[in-house]
Parts: sequence; C-alpha cells; structure tokens
Amino acid sequence: MDKAAGDTRTRLLDAATEEIASAPGEEFSLRNVCERVGVAMPTLYHFFGNKKGLVDAVVERGFEQYVAAKSSRESSGDPIRDIRDGWDQHVAFGLANPGVYALMYGSVQPGQSPPAQARPTAALRGLVSKAADQGRLAVPVEQAVEHILATNVGVTLRQIVQARPDPELSAAVRDGVLAAVTGVSVGDEGAARAALLTALDYAVGHPEILGSAETALLADWLRRLARDDGR
Repeated sequence: MDKAAGDTRTRLLDAATEEIASAPGEEFSLRNVCERVGVAMPTLYHFFGNKKGLVDAVVERGFEQYVAAKSSRESSGDPIRDIRDGWDQHVAFGLANPGVYALMYGSVQPGQSPPAQARPTAALRGLVSKAADQGRLAVPVEQAVEHILATNVGVTLRQIVQARPDPELSAAVRDGVLAAVTGVSVGDEGAARAALLTALDYAVGHPEILGSAETALLADWLRRLARDDGR
C-alpha cells in the first residue's frame, strides 16, 4: 500500500472513530465518515469492503492502542500488582474511549470474539501464570484469567452505561476478584507475607541490583519477616 493510500485509510479510520465517539452505542453513517475525509463512498468500500469491515478495523486499532498503552508501562516485578494496575488501566481506557470500547468488548456474537482480543488476554494469562509459578493462586490459571477478564470488562461496561466513573465500584470488584483467585484478602497478613516473598524472589533473582553481599543480607531479613510466626 503506497503512502497516499495508507493516509486515506488512516483518515477514514480516524473519521469513523470520531463518529463512533460522538454518539457511543449508536449507529453511525458511512456517508458522514466519507464527508469528514472528503472522499466518495467507493473509496471507503475499496479499503474496507463494507461497514462491518470498517468496524472490524476500528476495533482492531482500538486493541492495538490498548495493548500499546499497557506495553509502555514498566512491570513492577510483582504479577499480582501488575494485574491490579492493569485492571485500573483497562477501566481508564474504556472510560476514555467508550464508543470504541463498547465495540471491542460489548458487541458480541455467540462463539466468536475479535482476533485482536487475544493479545491482551494472552498478556493477562502471562501475568496469572507467573503468579501461579510463585504459588500465589487459589484456583487454576484459566479460571483466574476468565474471572478477572469477565469482571474487569463488566465493571467497565457498567460505568460506560452509567455515563460516569465509579472508582469505588471498580476498586471493590477488583479487590474482590483478586482475593477470590489468590485466596488473599487485601490488607490482611497473608497479603503482607506474599508481598515480602515477592520482594525476596525479585532480590534473589536480580543480585546485580544491590550486590551479592547486600542481596544476601536483604534476603535474610525478608525471610525473617515472612515467617509465619512473625518473628
């Protein structure tokens, strides 16, 4: 595809996204999309085939932007914390892009999901698998992935339907589902012990950060703090 054609396709995608954003959840006009770009309908059909093809392209780009935003965040080194932060980022993306998000996760067909949806799901599965490797899950990996994803999407769509953020609802559901899949409630002694063990794993796995002697000393301290008797 030459640069001019690529620019036209991008402008059509931009225009469609703007139309969707202006009236989330409502049908949008292909004619309006073309008028925004200054092209005729056959040009749109050339690039996307039909309205469904255009919507699919908008959804795919939405997932690309979502994955890019999540990928730009540096890992904390703690998979549970990264899942928690990822939940908040997921909600924020949905509230910032309600029209596109509703197409990404709210427009469903039985037995089907957009192929691009597999990428963020795979990223979540990677974090959950890492938590499982650390012995921090109370349920199987796939069950945890499905519970986290379903509730995260549900909470986001609920806020979009309400047309207002509800951070208290999101935080309560987030902490509830994480407690369910890890068996550790937020703020309890088990959570503190898990955090210490995570710090221990990270320190031992990256001795170059503190130095060998310092890492050994820190590991000894963390092991003492993480003992069940608290001594």
